[in-house]
Order: sequence, then structure tokens, then C-alpha cells
Amino acid sequence: MKKQLDLTLYLVLDPVLCDGINGMVNTTKFAVENGVTAVQLRSEQEYSGRNWYKAAQALKEVLIDTQVPLLINDHIDIALAVDADGVHVGQSDLSVEVARRLIGEDKWIGLSVSNYSQLECVPWQLVDYLGIGPIYPTPTKKDAAKAIGIAQLTELVKAKQCPAVAIGGIGVNNLTEVIQTGIEGIAVVSAICGQGDIAKATSDLIRKIRQAR
Repeated sequence: MKKQLDLTLYLVLDPVLCDGINGMVNTTKFAVENGVTAVQLRSEQEYSGRNWYKAAQALKEVLIDTQVPLLINDHIDIALAVDADGVHVGQSDLSVEVARRLIGEDKWIGLSVSNYSQLECVPWQLVDYLGIGPIYPTPTKKDAAKAIGIAQLTELVKAKQCPAVAIGGIGVNNLTEVIQTGIEGIAVVSAICGQGDIAKATSDLIRKIRQAR
């Protein structure tokens, strides 16, 4: 059965910040127990196909009895290999049209957008959600576009035609203004990955999101 897609608190895993596959598994366990609603496997470092597969398989086992979907960044082959719940693609990855054809109709597809020109080209009938950002400067994605800020995020949120999650430099101290744009949720990396107390970090984020709405 297809899992629901709740974008409230979307965790993007970083194998470096989490200290490897076991660290990502433990991070996911604590994060999901404390409110994370979606999980994406992403790596900014050189990462072999075998490690992608091992990590995705381990995360799939963690999430299999939950309603939290597992999404794979860029690597549609890995998503298919582990029967993940969906994929997330960027502007320089395979097109959404190709991704949809490969992964099928019963999986989620997310697309990154950073500006209005990209938003105008979104194939809305094929995309399930957007990742909009970076909102603030972020050190966790080396090829990130220039930060767009709250004013531009507000304009993109008004113009979008599907749910979206804001990403990039968002944490417990600045998420209120992001949520108050009306966006469905936030995606975080370092606000959870590598934190000393994953449970508390996640709980603090969820509490602040609820207060902001």
C-alpha cells in the first residue's frame, strides 16, 4: 500500500554527518519516533552504488512498519532496487518525465526548484511535491543555488500547484518565518543529522512547527 506523504518535517540524511550507514539508521529510528514524517537518502560525497544500495536497504527495513516514506535522491536505480516509496530529482538530474516513466505511477516524485523560471516549467501532472530552496545559505549542499530568502519563498508558495517543502539552512531558530509563508513543511539536514540528542532535536523542531502554524 502506498504510504502517505506528509511533508511536515522531512529529514534529508547525510552519511558524513551521521557517520555512515549505521549512523543514518540510528538517526532515522530516533527521528521517526519523535516526529519526522518523511526521510530522504542523499549523499553529497562520493558514494559507491553498493553503499547506496546497502544504505537504502537498511533504511527501508527501519521504515517498513511505519507510515513514513523513504525517498531516494537522484538514484532511480537504487529506488527501484529496494522498492523505495519514491525519488527526489534536481534540475540537472533525469527529467521528471523520464523518472515517472521509470518508477511508475504508484511512487512519489519530488522536484527541486530555486526560482520562478523553474517553477513555470514544472510538469504539475507528474510531480507530487516540490523542494523549494535554498532558503538560507547552507554548507551541507556544495552545488546549492543562491539562497532565495523569505520574500521569494513567499512568492513561490503562492504560485505553486502542489505541496512543497522548504529546504536550506533551516533550523529551530528560523523555521517560524518559513512555516508562516504557508508552505506544507520544512526539510532539514544538520538540524537533525549529527546532533548529540537526535530525539530532542527532532522534538524541538516539531514543537516549533506546530507553534508557527
